[in-house]
Amino acid sequence: MSYTTKQRRALIEALERHRDENLSADQIIALLGNDAISKSAVYRNLSALEKNGCVKRITVSGTKRIFYRYTGSPECREHLHMECFKCGKTFHMNIPSTNALIENVRRDSNFEVDSGTTVLHGVCEKCRKG
Repeated sequence: MSYTTKQRRALIEALERHRDENLSADQIIALLGNDAISKSAVYRNLSALEKNGCVKRITVSGTKRIFYRYTGSPECREHLHMECFKCGKTFHMNIPSTNALIENVRRDSNFEVDSGTTVLHGVCEKCRKG
């Protein structure tokens, strides 16, 4: 039988409030603030949440930096994600565009795209203008 501890609940709630952000473990601990979760408990819970598909672990190429993004909401599972190289913000691709892209890839390449974990990288509108 599986159950959710008070610490894991607090962690999930913090991640849900920041679901479109890539956060380091230290940033997550800071978000938890008064919930007093040890760093080791945060890592343990992040690992468990990653295994069950609620968290995506992101490594920054060429560095040792690791970030985590919450993907446990149904909204995340239905969208492809777009991530800005400059600001690091993650955006959900709209459903019609997601569905069209996935269908085109399936038809043209006979390849099944995992929409909950696929990330397109580029530069967002705000960073292009700024």
